[in-house]
Amino acid sequence: MKKKICIITGSRAEYGLFYPLLKLLRNNRLFKLQLVVTGSHLSREFGLTYREIEQDGFTLSGKVDLKLDSDTPQGVLNSMGLALSGLGKVLTRLKPDAVVILGDRFEIFCAATAAYVNRIPVVHLYGGELSAGAIDEAFRHSITKMSFLHFTATEEYRRRVIQLGEEPKRIFMVGAIGLDNIKKMKLLTRTQLEESLDFSLGDQAVLVTFHPVTLETDSAGAQCAELLRALDQFPDLKIIFTRPNADTNGRVIIKLIEEYVRNNPGRAKSFSSLGQLRYLSSLKQVKAVVGNSSSGIIEAPSLKIPTVNIGDRQKGRIKAQSIIDCRPEEKDIVTALKKAFSPAFQARCRKTVNPYGQGYAADKIMRVLAALNWDKLDLKKSFYDLRGRSVQR
Repeated sequence: MKKKICIITGSRAEYGLFYPLLKLLRNNRLFKLQLVVTGSHLSREFGLTYREIEQDGFTLSGKVDLKLDSDTPQGVLNSMGLALSGLGKVLTRLKPDAVVILGDRFEIFCAATAAYVNRIPVVHLYGGELSAGAIDEAFRHSITKMSFLHFTATEEYRRRVIQLGEEPKRIFMVGAIGLDNIKKMKLLTRTQLEESLDFSLGDQAVLVTFHPVTLETDSAGAQCAELLRALDQFPDLKIIFTRPNADTNGRVIIKLIEEYVRNNPGRAKSFSSLGQLRYLSSLKQVKAVVGNSSSGIIEAPSLKIPTVNIGDRQKGRIKAQSIIDCRPEEKDIVTALKKAFSPAFQARCRKTVNPYGQGYAADKIMRVLAALNWDKLDLKKSFYDLRGRSVQR
């Protein structure tokens, strides 16, 4: 009998990362794919991106609306309550043999909790990473403790999951799944991309994604304003904005971006969702990716593109030599952009080796899942002591 594998996704970026694994699961005779959407996928403000998933040919097994009408701390807590209750009901109905989740967002923490309470094995992609500026940091490590299987992006992250007490035999280093799409997708040409975006890239363009630093208080607007003032110092620069996730204070950033686009017609354009193909195609065509998104750390180096990484949101992540860290201040951002645009740094980026691997992570994950003895899984994990022995709970 086919084993039911339920993948839960809550954002456009996360779905894009899952895409190669979803295709492999859908076509594998050993598994039945269940796909549940929640979070910003079901929000009109964030583009109703569940429709893109259906357009890609996937059947949705469940939807859990989190009512993302507030990005205050209380609003996020209200959404978490809906996520726990709603995802719990969906999992009770679907009865999957495993739940597969990725990352560290609050709705994914709720997905892990709902599965754990229902005694469903949790398969977690990308534990062991750090993002010291975001509340996601604690969610990620909490998800690790509720997970049965772990797939990490680097060996250092694998060691960190072991440090959290997880047994090495249940942890697999597979590289970053986001690089699979770069390897396997046929990206748009510059002309095709400009037609799709209805936007000219000109002689020099950047892709900007800026999220709130959620462990800081009311810094989102001020930091975004510093970034926008820095971009003003490059009047000939074309700018593609992707709007932030449904994080605390994210709407402050969205408002500033929309005002900037209105004041700079023809020079700047914003999108709630580019989709994976247009996003990666944009990465390939721009001179730099700017902001504080994890894609600037993980995917951009494989396309030999400089990243101007602003502030502390991604603090602690392993970084390629193509990453330029700077403070969220206009002067520092301008200096970093000038460095990124310089011929010397552009040449350096062309020699970059991505520490997150070379792709084909989904194939590696599938091999592990196919080899599991699903009928004899023991969810009573032992705590792995760093001295090299398992300690029974």
